[in-house]
Order: sequence, then C-alpha cells, then structure tokens
Amino acid sequence: MRDDYLLEAQKVITNPNILVNVVSRRVKQLNRGMKPLIESLERLDPEDIALREIIEGKIDYVLWDEKESA
Repeated sequence: MRDDYLLEAQKVITNPNILVNVVSRRVKQLNRGMKPLIESLERLDPEDIALREIIEGKIDYVLWDEKESA
C-alpha cells in the first residue's frame, strides 16, 4: 500500500476505522472481478486502486443508522 495514497485518502475519509472498512470492502470486490473505476498506466495493487478511487471521489460510503431503519 502506497503511503502517499493513504495520506490523501485520509483527507477524504478522516475516520481511520471507516477508511479501513471502505478499502477492505472495495478490495474484496476487485478481487472478485469487478472492474476498477479509475484508469492507471502503472500496475497497482487492489488496495492502491481502492485508495485512488476514494481520492478521486469514485466511491463513497453511507453510515448505517439503526434508528432510521426502524
């Protein structure tokens, strides 16, 4: 995982626990065959692709609120 991508992604998703969960879920999707939402001239690991997608605003997250779902 590239440190520069991690630092930039932390500016977008400031909560480290949420960032880990978003990256982890996206890496699983990429490993299952989903196409990256970004283009890159260099070969990137799935973790770096997920971080770049966050940095470029290609993926987002919504916090689940138990009160709203009731």
